[in-house]
Amino acid sequence: MSDLHADKVSVAFAGLRALSEVDLTVSSGQIVGLIGPNGAGKTTLVNVLTGFQTPTEGAVTLDGQRLSGLKPNLLRRRGIARTFQGGRLFRDLPVIDNLEVTGVGLGQSRRAAIAEAEAMLEWVGIAPLASRIAGTLPYTDERRVAIGRALMGRPKYLLLDEPAAGMSGQEAADLSALIRRIAGEMGCGVLLIEHNVGLVLNLCDHIVVLDSGAVIETGPPAQIRDSETVRHAYMGTATDTDLPVLEVGA
Repeated sequence: MSDLHADKVSVAFAGLRALSEVDLTVSSGQIVGLIGPNGAGKTTLVNVLTGFQTPTEGAVTLDGQRLSGLKPNLLRRRGIARTFQGGRLFRDLPVIDNLEVTGVGLGQSRRAAIAEAEAMLEWVGIAPLASRIAGTLPYTDERRVAIGRALMGRPKYLLLDEPAAGMSGQEAADLSALIRRIAGEMGCGVLLIEHNVGLVLNLCDHIVVLDSGAVIETGPPAQIRDSETVRHAYMGTATDTDLPVLEVGA
């Protein structure tokens, strides 16, 4: 089975460790959750996996081959795609052009890129947004367009950084259904980084919990839900409004 693997990854900034010997594996067709309090190192780990940050120690491998040192554009061509917390769309371009540009950047002809962009917007369920200027979209629609753009070229792995932020309960449920389709129908391995722990517990096959840059718990949703270690990590930093999302179904 194909897999994307972080092996004993550590990252230090000016002597301070952002990550400490982190192991994480995402297999094809699997949905893995990555959770932890603010500042736990989640986005730093995603940056390492996608080439935006070079690990101080350890390595990233794809199907057993080391990837460390490769630039983000080369990792994207190898099938590792991501979204960003801020969306990072080309705000002055129509939605369909955002996807088309990605296809061309991946080596497709313009005609092929347009065809895939149209098909991807339909598949994701946002075809009516095709002609909208990206910068005029509501925040939650930006997130869906960013996912559609990341799926151009049918990547092997998709890393989603806080995709449900700002979404209503129904919007988050729709997002969950889309992520299940990405894993199930595309066979894409998904790494989901989320503050909504309830969504992660309901959606993911396996969950990794970071705190202060280290893995403090890993396992299936039931194990994470019942973990006193995880509850202590969250309750040490969370506000009252954060705590209920530790419950399944929140």
